[in-house]
Amino acid sequence: MGQTVKATTMAQWMGQMHRSKGYALFFAVLSLLLITFIVLICVGLTQVLSRSLNADPQWILAALVIFIFGYMMFGGANSMVYTNAIQAVLMAIVAVILLTSGYEHFSDGVSGFFAKLEGIDPLLASSTNPESFLFRDYFEIIFCQAVIGIAIVCQPHIITKSLLLKSDRDVNRYLGVGIGVLVLFFLVVFAGLFARLQFPDMTANGEAIPMDGLISAYVVARFPVYVGLVVVLGLLSAGLSTLEGLIQSLSSTITTDLIRPVLGKRLYGEGNDRREMVVNKGVIVVLAVASFFLSRQQLLHPNLSVGIFAQNGVYAYFSAAFVPVLFGMFFRQASLRTVWIASGVALLVHFGVYYGNIGAYMQEPVNNPAIASTFALLSSVAVGLLLYFVTDRRAVVQLETHHA
Repeated sequence: MGQTVKATTMAQWMGQMHRSKGYALFFAVLSLLLITFIVLICVGLTQVLSRSLNADPQWILAALVIFIFGYMMFGGANSMVYTNAIQAVLMAIVAVILLTSGYEHFSDGVSGFFAKLEGIDPLLASSTNPESFLFRDYFEIIFCQAVIGIAIVCQPHIITKSLLLKSDRDVNRYLGVGIGVLVLFFLVVFAGLFARLQFPDMTANGEAIPMDGLISAYVVARFPVYVGLVVVLGLLSAGLSTLEGLIQSLSSTITTDLIRPVLGKRLYGEGNDRREMVVNKGVIVVLAVASFFLSRQQLLHPNLSVGIFAQNGVYAYFSAAFVPVLFGMFFRQASLRTVWIASGVALLVHFGVYYGNIGAYMQEPVNNPAIASTFALLSSVAVGLLLYFVTDRRAVVQLETHHA
């Protein structure tokens, strides 16, 4: 489908698939929500470096933003396959290091490991935690994550690496390696339990460790300098490789899909590529400033974790995009009105449930964006299917009958 549409951004894909410049512009505006993902990575990198260097996080954040956005602005986007592969290998090594760092906790077997967790808090060894804001029951832990997972993997840009394959014969190897590494990376969440055993009361040197700084503190405390350096490099590779892609794609979307349709020839002139490059650099500067201040706010005053902030923005975007992507590929007779309404319902339900504290799950000091997104996705799909079968399909049948 991607080869057929030949779109370079999500907004372009939406506009071309549903034949609407207005809808493309709508998704270009929605793409601004992805800045929350940039903030997530900036905060994560800042926590890792500030802990490792024992430096003020705000100064580290400023240096990171200036450095990364700076080289991206002057053509430093590194999307070479081999460099990405080197980063991935380094991340895999770090994943193994983190997973094996808690081996001594299993000296008495798995039961001994859980006994140590129960010694800190019995709920740490339980499959659910009714006292948590995020892990209260299986609906929240499994069902919501499955629904969101389906929505995420339906996004066209998630599997773009598959376009680098030379032939169809490489697909099975690509999937095998990808799934294997994915499982390894997912297992790294166990390092959080090792960190909790390292800091039972969530403090280090008499100071409380913030949620987002726990793994960084664990790396510094657990490993010798030379191993810690490798781990830090791996964590930086993970952050930088993703951050580069986000900056590149978001700045391109804003420049091409948002500014060009709105300002058009008044700003760019007739085919003036140099002027468009200048505008793109200006967009990166604005993104850098916005990312710095949002990241600083999350460092100083997080709502439990920067992950909550990022999920709220990214999940809203994915919720709005799910039906138009699904219908664009499999329900080709769906009308533009149907996908417009479905996207609007998704946004309304997501932000309405989250900020309106609608439902029993949303009455906590910190709410789970996954629940709001699940209700948004289900509502959007229900409305989209209803409109499709009641209006779109009926209109097609009537048109075919008329021609017959």
